[in-house]
Amino acid sequence: MDAFVDSLIRMIAAVVAGGAIGLNRDIYGKPTGIRAHALVSLGAAILVIAGNAQIGRDDPAATSRVIQGIIAGVGFLGAGVILRGAGARVYHLTTAASLWVTTGVGVLCGLGSWKEAAVATALVLFVLVVGQRLDRWLYGISGIKDDDRE
Repeated sequence: MDAFVDSLIRMIAAVVAGGAIGLNRDIYGKPTGIRAHALVSLGAAILVIAGNAQIGRDDPAATSRVIQGIIAGVGFLGAGVILRGAGARVYHLTTAASLWVTTGVGVLCGLGSWKEAAVATALVLFVLVVGQRLDRWLYGISGIKDDDRE
C-alpha cells in the first residue's frame, strides 16, 4: 500500500474513534465533545506517523519518545478541563480522563494497530456508558448524594 494512503487511513481511523468517544461526552453535556476528542486522537496519530516516517528511520526508540511526549502534553489539555468548585470538589475528571485515553487510541491508530484501537474504543465507550449507569445505581442504593457524578 502507498505510504500516503496508509497514513490517510490511520488519520481517518483516529478521527472516527476519537469522534465516537467525543460523541458520548457531547450527549452527556460535558465540556469537551466530538471535535476536541477527534482532534486529540488525530493529533496523536499525526505525531506518531511523523515520528515513524521521519525520526524513527534512524532511531527505533524515537517513536517511543514521541509517544511519551504526546501523553505528557495532553495532560495539560486535561488539566484545562478539570474545574475546582467550592471546597475540595473537583469536576470533569471523567472528561479529562476520556481525553487522555483518546490520545492512546490515536497513538494506536497512528501505529496501525487496528484491533487494539477498535477494542480500546469499544472499552472506553463501555466504561463511559455502563459506568455512568453503575455509578447512579450505586449512589441510589447507598443514599449518598453526589452532584459531581459524570
